[in-house]
Amino acid sequence: MSLERDPRRARFLDDPLAIRAMAHPVRLELRALLGREGPMTAAEAARRLGISQALTSHHLRQLAKYDFVEPAPSKDNRERPWRLVSTSQSWRGAELTPEGDAAVSVLEQLLAERALDQLATWQRQRPAEEPNWREHTGIDHTGVYLTADELADVAGQMADLLQRYVDERPIDDKSTRPPGSRHVQFTRIVTVSPPSPAEER
Repeated sequence: MSLERDPRRARFLDDPLAIRAMAHPVRLELRALLGREGPMTAAEAARRLGISQALTSHHLRQLAKYDFVEPAPSKDNRERPWRLVSTSQSWRGAELTPEGDAAVSVLEQLLAERALDQLATWQRQRPAEEPNWREHTGIDHTGVYLTADELADVAGQMADLLQRYVDERPIDDKSTRPPGSRHVQFTRIVTVSPPSPAEER
């Protein structure tokens, strides 16, 4: 997850309890929903996700406990909409305890599984899409030998490339979206292979 420059919209996670609190499929879906659609009540979110209002309220309260969401202003005091506190999280570079590392691993696995679900959904709808949307989606894979410094440079360039759009179009601000735009999701998975016997010599 890229780290946005607006301190209110960005959050650096180094608390294992907060990371563990976010590492839940329903909570990830709630955060994504509030990011796409803006503030909404637990009842509205429950209808969108197809789960009970009680369960939705429970997960919103857990997210609020760790400052991922907060109550939003409402014209009707009977309704209590929720909104995101931060639209971007990063934990790279955090000096985590073993417990924190374990929590990050669980969260990353859930994010990867969610990305696979999104890919499957896109593959089903892709045949009906216009070529200009199909052409630049799906999966790309590249393997290359890099030093640790070069990897940091590549990662920084990729993050900076997207950052301009993130800064100009906060995901929870509909007024910044240009006509014809759609919600596009990038999931970057970077792994490093174990050293080969030849490399270890």
